[in-house]
Amino acid sequence: MRSCLTALLSLVIVASSALAQAPKPNIILILADDLGYGELGSYGQKIIRTPHLDRLAAEGMRFTQFYAGNTVCAPSRSVLMTGLHMGHTRVRGNAGGRNMEAQSLRTGDITVARVLQQTGYATGLVGKWGLGELNSEGEPRKQGFDYYFGFLNQTHAHNHFPGYLWRNGEKVPLPNVVTAVGDTEGAGYATKRVVYADDLCAEDSRAFIERNRDKPFFLFVSLVTPHANNERSRVLGDGNEVPDYGDYANQPWKDSVKGHAAMISRLDRDVGRLMAQLKELNLDERTIVFFSSDNGPHREGGPDYEPEFFTASGPLRGIKRSLTDGGIRVPFLARWPGKIKAGAVSDHVGYFGDMMATWSELAGGRPPAKLDSISLVPTLLGRGRQEKHEYLYWEFYEQGVSQAVLLDGHWKAIRLKTLTAPIELYDLSSNLAEKPDVAAQHPDLVRRAAELFKSARFDNEHWKLTAAPAAAKK
Repeated sequence: MRSCLTALLSLVIVASSALAQAPKPNIILILADDLGYGELGSYGQKIIRTPHLDRLAAEGMRFTQFYAGNTVCAPSRSVLMTGLHMGHTRVRGNAGGRNMEAQSLRTGDITVARVLQQTGYATGLVGKWGLGELNSEGEPRKQGFDYYFGFLNQTHAHNHFPGYLWRNGEKVPLPNVVTAVGDTEGAGYATKRVVYADDLCAEDSRAFIERNRDKPFFLFVSLVTPHANNERSRVLGDGNEVPDYGDYANQPWKDSVKGHAAMISRLDRDVGRLMAQLKELNLDERTIVFFSSDNGPHREGGPDYEPEFFTASGPLRGIKRSLTDGGIRVPFLARWPGKIKAGAVSDHVGYFGDMMATWSELAGGRPPAKLDSISLVPTLLGRGRQEKHEYLYWEFYEQGVSQAVLLDGHWKAIRLKTLTAPIELYDLSSNLAEKPDVAAQHPDLVRRAAELFKSARFDNEHWKLTAAPAAAKK
């Protein structure tokens, strides 16, 4: 008996040692900008072609109820980076040029990039940041990224043919000729279009992978597509900028509609090229790739563009700037050959804040305490007990102050525009379109939501429910 126990103990020690010595996986997040829940083939899209992303879904896991950090850009990314929901994270709205401090991370904030960097990862950001300007406390190099290339300012990022991009604090001039619109540096639209920003970012992402192929790396590929150029929309009426319409050139659609579809298919092409590179470099089985979007679909491509044409929100109600699920429920895919079961579909309820706990566990890092973050590793790898959120919380600062909370994974409570508005309640398990309002039938859930609207958050110096800032539309 003693010899059997000794042998068993030895096997446990060997297994534990092997796990501890296993190489850390490379981690890649590819984030689209304003891509709706229904705009990928794997989520029901019938018109726009996304074969590479559909393959990623087929070879990995597709989540059916995953949420962005917010319904607009900057706060959603703040949740992603900090592992704190909208009641606790630093940046809670698009403040714009009126108050860039309100849209910047600070020195005391601990990002997931910082956690991975301290664990020995090479960390890179390529594309759009939006959480801190040059030489500010929120600049990527001060928030855990060894390297960055792309846009710092999200209004500058509206322009798909910009006059310059940033690389590690240095301005990289581009041959595009830009007509300025508004008072944000770099914002406007190109009158001479030579190079497309996301093409450059896709190339730079692959270069980062090549440079860091021999060590664990974290790469945040934060693409701008399919966000519209809002300034071009206002002046020229078509903000869905793309070098060409590709497969959609001969469709009998308005140009802005063709442009939107072409942007998504171009993004899909770039994902395919990145995935092919991982195989060419023999990194495929050492790399876990995630894909998502920062919020729901836009309607800012101009008067000729309507997201309903593509059923961009799928079966959900609302779009970007809505706290109904169409504004915050997003595609979420994860692929890791040999680790994540191919073709898996998960109804686990997760959100951007969970990336802090998930990536920290995968990397063997130590995240900060008191997070709003639960690791998805048990779901991804199919082992262990998956914890669940008791609730998810959002607040939104445009056109007044709105709040939303998801209770027990399916009860959605929303209070719109004022703190005294009646609380609406919807049962997502019976109607994804959040109809009808069943608040009158469930006063206990309404009381629970009302309490969370107070207790699940605290004010910070820039974002206060009782004295909300004038948030900017981005």
